[in-house]
Amino acid sequence: MFPKEVYTKRRNQLREIMDDGIALVLGNPEAPMNYAGNVYHYRQDSTFLYFFGIDQPGFTGVFDIDNNTDYIFGDDVDIDDIIWMGPQPSVVDQAAPFGVENTAPFNDLKSFLADAIKAGRKIHFLPVYRAENKILIHELLGTPLSQIKEMASTEFIKAVVSLREIKDEYEVKELERAAAIGYEIHTTAMKMAKDGVYEREIAGECEAIALRAGGLLSFPAIVSKRGETLHNHEHGNLLKTGDLLLVDSGAETDSHYASDNTRTLPVGGKFSAKQKEIYEIVLAGINKGNDLIRPGVSYRSIHLEVCKVIATGLKEVGLMKGNVDEAVKAGAHALFMPHGLGHMMGLDVHDMEDFGEDFVGYNDEIKRSDQFGTANLRLGKELKPGFVITNEPGIYFIPALMDKWKEEGLHMDYINYDKVNEYRTFGGIRLEDDVLVTKEGNRLIGNRIPVSVEEVEKIMS
Repeated sequence: MFPKEVYTKRRNQLREIMDDGIALVLGNPEAPMNYAGNVYHYRQDSTFLYFFGIDQPGFTGVFDIDNNTDYIFGDDVDIDDIIWMGPQPSVVDQAAPFGVENTAPFNDLKSFLADAIKAGRKIHFLPVYRAENKILIHELLGTPLSQIKEMASTEFIKAVVSLREIKDEYEVKELERAAAIGYEIHTTAMKMAKDGVYEREIAGECEAIALRAGGLLSFPAIVSKRGETLHNHEHGNLLKTGDLLLVDSGAETDSHYASDNTRTLPVGGKFSAKQKEIYEIVLAGINKGNDLIRPGVSYRSIHLEVCKVIATGLKEVGLMKGNVDEAVKAGAHALFMPHGLGHMMGLDVHDMEDFGEDFVGYNDEIKRSDQFGTANLRLGKELKPGFVITNEPGIYFIPALMDKWKEEGLHMDYINYDKVNEYRTFGGIRLEDDVLVTKEGNRLIGNRIPVSVEEVEKIMS
């Protein structure tokens, strides 16, 4: 929890940006696993946390923009709640540390909004990703369920993005806390990646570290020797000496700020010559990306420069050929790196992705590409001081994609398919750092997790 003034300032800034009306910020309800009383671990909505702070279910925040007033609607507990959960603070007491003075019972929200609608006032709401909240919007506003996505307020989305994309000093400190936990997760994985260990043993320890630190993982851990599958959450493989283990994992602090790092490890502690060759190309890519990050530079231009580093390295080992600039312009490199270079990070590991990537990563000046590979770039717009982004290049050998492109005769001038076929069982390598854009350039969030061949092999030994 930050000082009260932080939340008050955020809400004041939001009202200054928006023109008029009422803006709703729905808190998240609890989500049952298999019956109502057995719920998944609770996770509050990030935008509700950002403006209103209360990390409990059963609340909705309201901005009355016309009257310069904020409200929290929620209910005090009853005796049954106290029996099962113990004494609980009142809504008034929960709202006070976040600077909200106006509270009301949750059932009053519908009549509050009905009066506003009757007066012809705008009602703004953000995109809704929980089914229960879609039903709530329908009940509160009469919005057809099928139209809720389209009727989310673009004005509200853009206003929130303009605030949340710039991390203040308090947020950066939380991100550094998350990075410290993430450092322990990854160095522990390095020490565990040995012959005869199951992926699930390492994945379980990653989660245990986050739990012991008072939070959770910021997303389900990717711990896989089948790293060519970009988001591989299967953890059933037995590791053998000579395998490559891709570990993409991060922590979420008790205030819900995230870390997100990837390292790729040689099981048994030593890279083979072939693995080292490809690894060094990815390492050159991540270092190039880190060097280029600064205010005023479009992240798409950085993505493309890193792709040129990847393509140059692949050409040097015989997997690609021809003019590198032309190959990247044509999209030939995407056989090996079919994803974007990185994304925003903050309260969400993919920050504000619930609003839609184009609102967060693009703007009127820079639109999303439709080219395979670059189309998957989540962030393309110019960088500003206060952005926190991930930088995560990779090289993957995906047999199905390799076969598809060869059969279709794609990029024959740039790809040596006979040589590529020798890497069918190689897997994938990805490296990822978390970076804060500063006024002068950038700096890493937290201490850099061991990343060079020498550093990784040393800690694994």
